[in-house]
Amino acid sequence: MFILAHRQARAGAELAIRGAPDGYVVTICEPTRTLDQNAKLWPMLSDVSKQVEWHGQKLTTDEWKDVFTAALRRQKAVPGLDGGFVVCGQSTSKMGKREFAQLIELIYAFGAERDVRWSEPVPEWLTQAAEVAA
Repeated sequence: MFILAHRQARAGAELAIRGAPDGYVVTICEPTRTLDQNAKLWPMLSDVSKQVEWHGQKLTTDEWKDVFTAALRRQKAVPGLDGGFVVCGQSTSKMGKREFAQLIELIYAFGAERDVRWSEPVPEWLTQAAEVAA
């Protein structure tokens, strides 16, 4: 894997491509979420889990993560093998930085509508965006 951050990394990637056997695959993709983004997610989900009832039920942090990622990605739900439903494809570990930032914004917006008190400060960039939108 090469992070294309400078000329030397690009040269290394080019060298690896030229030396690769036929049939090998090269994938260029956006970097995945940062550790800081992931560390921000779980306290937010915990705050929502403690303070919000969803259709008469308290949900766990993992259940809230499923609710938010399904909303963000407009995912589909299919019938489960033994009843109930399963939401398909809801991994945050493979999300790019931009999509993960959208997930965090979605959770903040949801929390603002329900007067969630955040245990960690709201980032300045998000409060500025909210002020511009108002």
